[in-house]
Amino acid sequence: MQTKHIPQSSILYLNGVSVSFDGFKALNSLSLDLKPGELRAIIGPNGAGKTTMMDVITGKTRPDEGDVIFNNSIDLTQHDEAAIANMGVGRKFQKPTVIESLTVFENLELALAGGRGVIASLFHKLQTKQRERIDEILTLVDLTQRANEQAGALSHGQKQWLEIGMLLIQEPELLLIDEPAAGMTDVETEKTAELFKEVSQKHSLVVVEHDMDFVRALECKVTVLHEGRVLAEGSLDQVQKNEQVIEVYLGR
Repeated sequence: MQTKHIPQSSILYLNGVSVSFDGFKALNSLSLDLKPGELRAIIGPNGAGKTTMMDVITGKTRPDEGDVIFNNSIDLTQHDEAAIANMGVGRKFQKPTVIESLTVFENLELALAGGRGVIASLFHKLQTKQRERIDEILTLVDLTQRANEQAGALSHGQKQWLEIGMLLIQEPELLLIDEPAAGMTDVETEKTAELFKEVSQKHSLVVVEHDMDFVRALECKVTVLHEGRVLAEGSLDQVQKNEQVIEVYLGR
């Protein structure tokens, strides 16, 4: 593929991406353009292609056709999940995957170690810089006071923040986050929106979400997917007034 077709300064560029499963088109010539440092919300009815889109970006699913370009030059369709993660694409699933028997600090320590095993990581002596980085992340996700407590003792929302911290400590350029507000209290939801706005100053974020109050709190551009393609894009107010969006999604 010739790179001249890629918009300049895109962190992520999807062009004509299609994926079929047993004849069902999960993605239908999907195109998307994300700028560096952009926070983008993705909404749409169930079956709109949101999860498949994330699977394609992270290398879990290979598209039938189309381009998935990261950082203006890297064709993600040519790489596997591990390689894509190492390139700086982090993904957070809906259910937190923290290790509940370890402390909050140890979970971050483990994430920072990357490839090392659990035992090796926990017996590895942290350098001052690494300890400072963990402290920085603890402050960002508001878990400094809980650093030495087992992760299992955290609330659902705090576990989500810890996992976001575990991704951030690996310095990804792009974060894909799936329904972070699900199961959170109103206060946690509000704090999560503030956290994402702060994180987007250094990283690009794609947030898939159903909670419209949370999407509104993000104050970002919204992309509406329907039947595997982009139905509308704009502010939440703009897409909520779109007749097609009302018909297929909001009116249900």
